[in-house]
Amino acid sequence: MRYLPLTPDDRTAMLAAIGAKSIDDLFVDVPQAARLDGPVDLPRVAGELEVERALSAMAAKNATAGAVPFFCGAGAYKHHVPATVDHVIQRSEFLTSYTPYQPEIAQGTLQYLYEFQTQVANLTGMPVANASLYDGSTAMAEGVLMATRVTRRNKAVISGGVHPHYIKATETVVHAVGVETLALPAAVDAEAAVIDQIGPDTACVVVQTPNVFGTATDVTKIAEAAHAAGALLIVVVTEAVSMGLLKSPGEMGADIVAAEGQSIGNALNFGGPYVGLFATREKLIRQMPGRLTGETVDADGERGFVLTLSTREQHIRRDKATSNICTNSGLCTLAFTIHMSLLGETGLRKLALLNHEKAVATRDALAAIPGVEVLTDRFFNEFAVRLPKNAAEVVDQLAAHHVLAGVPYSRLAPDAGPKEERWDDVLLVAATETTLDADIQILAKSLSKVLGA
Repeated sequence: MRYLPLTPDDRTAMLAAIGAKSIDDLFVDVPQAARLDGPVDLPRVAGELEVERALSAMAAKNATAGAVPFFCGAGAYKHHVPATVDHVIQRSEFLTSYTPYQPEIAQGTLQYLYEFQTQVANLTGMPVANASLYDGSTAMAEGVLMATRVTRRNKAVISGGVHPHYIKATETVVHAVGVETLALPAAVDAEAAVIDQIGPDTACVVVQTPNVFGTATDVTKIAEAAHAAGALLIVVVTEAVSMGLLKSPGEMGADIVAAEGQSIGNALNFGGPYVGLFATREKLIRQMPGRLTGETVDADGERGFVLTLSTREQHIRRDKATSNICTNSGLCTLAFTIHMSLLGETGLRKLALLNHEKAVATRDALAAIPGVEVLTDRFFNEFAVRLPKNAAEVVDQLAAHHVLAGVPYSRLAPDAGPKEERWDDVLLVAATETTLDADIQILAKSLSKVLGA
């Protein structure tokens, strides 16, 4: 049964109220190349059973991450999620609850958000963390917007090692308010190149470590250069587990940390939902997007939790809000918190070390193949290699042999520089604690066969 509450007259009146002549006027900002010139190529009518069969047939074409040797990363990582995590988040009080608009009534929700904030602050080495954002890419965008508010400047300099999707997401968000972005050319190990681009109009410098090519960098000198020019340093982290082994962004002088928390407690889920981590310096707290939960005592002196800061447009006037964020991925946040609680500091460090060891073993196996060049010298659990053939074609050939070998860089950035820079033969390879020694051997053997080595 269709539900069509609006009549044509209703729609005409609504359009008139906002000054639009037609529905098409609402899509003028969408590039013509991105618009369809007709209906999508689907049957206009189909029964539920037929739809289920068609979608099941399409889904059966996928090779799931747990079914074959799997070395894909590039911002979404396959980690083991303990059964306890799923058991707890499926309790009805968690699974069905939403944003607490009378927050103090939902003490349980506020408490786990408070614990989450504490975990993120400890993980990132920062004094303050919010109650999460959508994902890592939008967290980066919010960080850039926050930096422009703090510095009253209008330009963001972005390293060539930042994930291309994060750059695109940020450009999409900030261009509407007139923020200028300068994204440097893709580079495996050149985070410090941003220093030469810092000027009096720079609001922030954005770097990623480990970067999209896996390179881990101590960004302390970049922080010093940014601060000397009155700019802020934003550190992006796409692999949260790396912070269990590497120097924290806070220790390196970051002013804002924008990270993806999917690696802890959250499965790949075909790309989402994920959870954005956001942390900052205490002096910048008033400009931080999202929400902040605090601890207090009630009238009887008992421990309690309150929504201390909420600058979302849902809670205050839109023109006074720091962000237009409308959710905080609460269930993913809870999953993150449960997994972190199970691991503890010691468990996280052991998990991070195991990830690095698996990646080193994978690197060594691939480096021994004639024609394969390892590009990443310092890495956590991901690295880049250059192949003697087109990386996307090699990945397709290996997939036909039931091996998911990694992510071609050209898939993330199809237009990354001129052909002479040869980005189309660069492959990003990731290994985690779920990678078996047998998987590494299969990858090396299969890749050697495809390359004719």
